[in-house]
Amino acid sequence: MAFTSFLRWKLIFILSFCFILPGFAQIYRPKPVTALLGAMDEEIELLRQTLQKPKVKVIHGITFYEGKIGRQRIVIVKTGIGKVNATMTAAFLLQTFRPQRVIFTGIAGGIHPDLNPGDIVIGQQTMQYDFGQFTNEGLQTGKTRNPINRELNPLFFPADSLLLITAQAAAQTTEFKKMENQAKAPRIITGTIVTGDLFVTSETKVNELRRRFNADATEMEGAAVAQLCWQQQVPCLILRSMSDKADSKARESVDNFKKTASYNSARLLINMLSKLPD
Repeated sequence: MAFTSFLRWKLIFILSFCFILPGFAQIYRPKPVTALLGAMDEEIELLRQTLQKPKVKVIHGITFYEGKIGRQRIVIVKTGIGKVNATMTAAFLLQTFRPQRVIFTGIAGGIHPDLNPGDIVIGQQTMQYDFGQFTNEGLQTGKTRNPINRELNPLFFPADSLLLITAQAAAQTTEFKKMENQAKAPRIITGTIVTGDLFVTSETKVNELRRRFNADATEMEGAAVAQLCWQQQVPCLILRSMSDKADSKARESVDNFKKTASYNSARLLINMLSKLPD
């Protein structure tokens, strides 16, 4: 009888441990590291130039750069263009370096009618406009689902409040480059950034994104990384400088303005780092 009771309690303990263990496996334990991501070389060029005592680490063919910017421990990586590339790289990043915060920097197409190349959108929220179902009425954008808790994610992923406030403060003291033939300094707004695996070069699509989502800018990575960070409870912010207006002249505009736009977004980010806690 005593032996049977012992086996019963041992079985209860083992089953309880099995149920509890998956929950513990999902706990993210951050380190005092800030991760800086960009999709293209131009978007991380200034960050790499500013990095002190850089070290290189290659993971599954992806090159990560470790070092310091000011007081902050930093890891920098180029994700490649598109949602899959960005999320894959960000997943390697979180697993290996365990950053306490993630900031994505780079260029975007302006959707807000008052934005011009060189202007900046600090992403208060981001969303994926090309996720959902396609019906006879067209694409019905929907929410993604968190595979960890099986709950629906928000349609719009909110930026971390501390990162958002810090970026807004840093924007007031950052010296930006002016675009050629533009007398005024870049305009900075806080707004909505929408993400899709499409390079938008269409006035029709611009009007649609503005009407349906009140979008201010569009790009190809941010909301996918924001979703990963949301599901792992890692603070995240998306910063974008306009290289074009996402219209029929967007390709030519990107070629002309991407270098300066990339610089301005990275310049804001570097100033922002000086204002963040260690």
